[in-house]
Amino acid sequence: MKIKQKLIEKFLNHFDVNEPRVFQAPGRVNLIGEHTDYNAGYVFPMAIDRTTKIAIARRTDKLLNIWSENMQELVTINFNNPVKKKDHWSDYVTGVATTLINEGFVLDGAEVFIESDVPVGSGLSSSAALEVSVGFALLTINNHKIDRKKLALLCQKAENDFVGMNCGIMDQYIACHARADKAMFLDCRTLDYKLIPLNPEAAQIVICNTMVKHELSGSEYNIRRSQCEQGVQLLSKSYPGIKALRDVSLAQFHITKSNLPDIIQKRCRHVIAENERVLLTFEELKKGKLEAFGNLMNASHDSLRDDYEVSCKELDIMVNIARKLPGVYGARMTGGGFGGCTVNLVETEYVDQFCTNISKQYREHTGLEPDIYVCSPSDGVNEILECNPPTGN
Repeated sequence: MKIKQKLIEKFLNHFDVNEPRVFQAPGRVNLIGEHTDYNAGYVFPMAIDRTTKIAIARRTDKLLNIWSENMQELVTINFNNPVKKKDHWSDYVTGVATTLINEGFVLDGAEVFIESDVPVGSGLSSSAALEVSVGFALLTINNHKIDRKKLALLCQKAENDFVGMNCGIMDQYIACHARADKAMFLDCRTLDYKLIPLNPEAAQIVICNTMVKHELSGSEYNIRRSQCEQGVQLLSKSYPGIKALRDVSLAQFHITKSNLPDIIQKRCRHVIAENERVLLTFEELKKGKLEAFGNLMNASHDSLRDDYEVSCKELDIMVNIARKLPGVYGARMTGGGFGGCTVNLVETEYVDQFCTNISKQYREHTGLEPDIYVCSPSDGVNEILECNPPTGN
């Protein structure tokens, strides 16, 4: 059954509306550049061909009825009443809707059906896929012009201010601006970006889900951000005028690192070196140098493990297995850390063999059955106008 038709039929099982519209926004995998986005640095993500899909129909009142197929739960929001955070999946929807209203967008209520195949808690940005798909859908059905840059910023604001996760802009930005067959080099300060083609005939991106997510992830994320801010304050004594860690070169850091407490020194070293790795990746990929890119991925994981300390036993096992398999250029954890996924750059002719071997060996080491996704770079948020999904989704 076609994707749009199937989603509409599911929608009609819950809402008595004949003509819903259908939208989707992708998850993402970050190829390199971890924990640099909230430090005004550089990242290199790509959207994946797993999406959050929404069927939606406008109401004439201010009620927002939201059915989550994944959670098997209905939530109702009344725009006429003050809305508070509930520490619930619906906070992402509520946060986006209220942020749009506070920004001055007039929204009517709606019937909303949500279904997603972006794994939750995997580091593949299921939250941004939900935020962006909801925001795009609400703006569209209320006849507001879509400014994708502003939408990304407002979705980030909703997650920062309403949900309480101090994420950077990367996830929402790639969900809004991605293009099929390309990865994105993004400057998180200026929001300038360049799209870099990926050649699937040479290598493919394989995501391996460890199937674990340790509870440290949310609290430790905010702690890391605070530690980076402390680092900026201390480094500014030597380099007046810096506003973020991206303003400090690795050479400058080595000159002044002795002035930093050990834990702050480690956090800063990761971010500053990671920014340089992203810049090098951009140059190497333009030349088609996959081996050099893979080496940078490996260095990134080692830094996340040792200096930023956001890896975990299962991620390290997965990465170590991958690096020993034929055809693997590089392997690293991706996402916030403490579980979730690894991302692997694998020579195309070895992909099937890689998937079989890493599943078997990870299972033998941990007793866990990993999910493996061979991913294609996909388009950003869009409305599904035909029964077939748009190219790249």
